[in-house]
Amino acid sequence: MSSSTFALNPAQVQADVQAALAEDLGAKRQDWTAGLIGAAVRSKAWILAREAAVICGRPWVEETLRQIAPSVSLNWKVQEGERCVENQIVVEFEGLARELLTAERTMLNFMQLLSATATVTARYVDAAAAAPGNKARIVDTRKTIPGLRVAQKYAVHTGGGLNHRMGLFDAILIKENHITAAGGVAQVLAQAAAFAHELQFIEIEVETLAQLQEALDAGAKMVLLDNMPAAQLREAVALNAGRAILEVSGGVSLDTVAALAATGVDRISIGAITKDVKAVDFSLRFDQSFASQKSGD
Repeated sequence: MSSSTFALNPAQVQADVQAALAEDLGAKRQDWTAGLIGAAVRSKAWILAREAAVICGRPWVEETLRQIAPSVSLNWKVQEGERCVENQIVVEFEGLARELLTAERTMLNFMQLLSATATVTARYVDAAAAAPGNKARIVDTRKTIPGLRVAQKYAVHTGGGLNHRMGLFDAILIKENHITAAGGVAQVLAQAAAFAHELQFIEIEVETLAQLQEALDAGAKMVLLDNMPAAQLREAVALNAGRAILEVSGGVSLDTVAALAATGVDRISIGAITKDVKAVDFSLRFDQSFASQKSGD
């Protein structure tokens, strides 16, 4: 769904899959159950979507096969970022049955989580788009599953969302406690400016229109409006007059996102798209006729 490119590092995907396989196979990389199947048995199988979703996770599926099931070939029937319908085949496989069985759960775990993240993001994007004059982008947060931040932010992008900072290392988001500890809005922005050349952006959170004015007077280029009602957000947009990028956060839901977008803000950040996701229901099914025909080879 997203029109731009996410700079996904293959080494990160490789590390994610290695960690997942280590959890499943242990230090000896042993799958006792798959070992019950003859070493030469080949099978065909497919992943079936039990519900409508935005498909996401292809790099992790393909990396799982590369690491643990090199005999298995695959054919994607639904491409990354496309929407599938209930009971649609998403991808087909053919190869050694043992390898495919060992790879099954790792592939499904990545797909169910990342497709869920992409799907809920797309729902928010669609809901915001319904607002008159909407220009707001749906933005993620750092509220991600530990160890899978890059993967989930990739999924947000796939669902049509915009990525916020990756972590504490690449941008500054000044919050209430930072302002208090630094001695005020102007003071903390002045201190942050010294590091601007190393950062993607500097953003400051405000809770009142007076704080917004103070931040704008101090040269803020990106401001987070925290938990402001819609009427106050409209006042903030008017006060800002296009000087800074305005982002809103706090209490956003599918029922409220269109009204927030209609206020004229630029970004709506939502922790729920990465922390409150419900896994998409996928199932891997073997072609029984193919397996029985080939089992005697």
